[in-house]
Amino acid sequence: MYSNSGHSNGFHHGDSSSEKRPGTVQKGRPRRGRASRSSNGGGVRVSEDEQMKQVEGLPCTDFDMAYFQSYSHVGIHEEMIKDSVRTETYRAAIMQHQSYIAGKVVMDVGCGTGILSIFCAQAGARRVYAVDASDIAVQATEVVKANNLSDTVIVLHSRVEDVQIDEDVDVIISEWMGYMLLYESMLGSIIYARDRWLKPGGLILPSNATLYMAPVTHSDRYSASIDFWRSVYGIDMSAMLPLAKQCAFEEPSIETISGENVLTWPEVVKHVDCLTVSIGELESVTKSYKFKSMMRAPLHGFAFWFDVEFCGPATAMHGLVPSNSDDNQVNDGSQRKKRANPNEALVLSTAPEDPPTHWQQTLIYFYDPLEVEQDQIIEGSVTLSQSRENRRFMNIRLEYVSGGRSFVKESVMR
Repeated sequence: MYSNSGHSNGFHHGDSSSEKRPGTVQKGRPRRGRASRSSNGGGVRVSEDEQMKQVEGLPCTDFDMAYFQSYSHVGIHEEMIKDSVRTETYRAAIMQHQSYIAGKVVMDVGCGTGILSIFCAQAGARRVYAVDASDIAVQATEVVKANNLSDTVIVLHSRVEDVQIDEDVDVIISEWMGYMLLYESMLGSIIYARDRWLKPGGLILPSNATLYMAPVTHSDRYSASIDFWRSVYGIDMSAMLPLAKQCAFEEPSIETISGENVLTWPEVVKHVDCLTVSIGELESVTKSYKFKSMMRAPLHGFAFWFDVEFCGPATAMHGLVPSNSDDNQVNDGSQRKKRANPNEALVLSTAPEDPPTHWQQTLIYFYDPLEVEQDQIIEGSVTLSQSRENRRFMNIRLEYVSGGRSFVKESVMR
């Protein structure tokens, strides 16, 4: 199942029968990884002397090695492959762009089990470099061999920053998106591969990505985590409330919510054009926002989600582009995206109103809800920055004003 609708304003209309599954980000279990080992094959050199060293980009740290190792576990890959929205959209995008892939050279950055590389081979690619730093690359090699594609798909067990390939590539494909789009900082590896190997006019899939945010109400979640402690078997346990709030809401939470939880139209936090984005602009992203609540309800926090778009080189620069908006202008739903031709691009959406994915949505909860009236203004700013401790972590700073009261919520996505 995949979305190829002509609209992608970050808020989609569709049935979502998924069960709400609250949960926080699992420490030490990021979404995706790439480890390090030398390997050789068809036009490729991986120098052992260069392993763990800085190669034009960032060095490989102990944090990186732990990150890569976490992706050796089959369960993470099983979860991603079983996400039919994700996997079928990628397969459909590859087949839709078969004319750019057939007879060409493809690089799959963070290939995991090799499924996207095999899709590209099935689309007629002349050669596919499947690069992954995680030990799952060992199994990927066997998967490729079992499907009689060893002459086409070359699995490289290495960081993309450390591998050396003796030819440029026509296409780069990767499933690099983390929770809240930018968590894990994997996009930097795509930028490195693009600048080093992608031919002029080459294709990157996905081509564009957009992160959204919106204020949300979620009384059921708050009640289950917090109000439970007010009376337990007739015992007043309200003394537990401060600790319960800290434990439940200190860190970002990965959950599936519905459109009914969203109080306003979303706003764009960051738009990424994969052909032009730079490393520097990903280190810190700040966005001012101004919402007008569409209903009277308790405001429990903000939700974040993203879309990615798959389009060819000719339309990549004219695909999903958020319209320019004044940060002081209230978002009334007019901040939509413009598309050159709605029929030209596939869209993979993680919006609350679309079919659920393993990314779900990322929620930043307040410790205490705020009561908002219909048409009440909610404004402030959000800053997302790479952690100095570990660039794969994300620092989140939310400043918000509502009803004349100002607040700040800071958290770390680990």
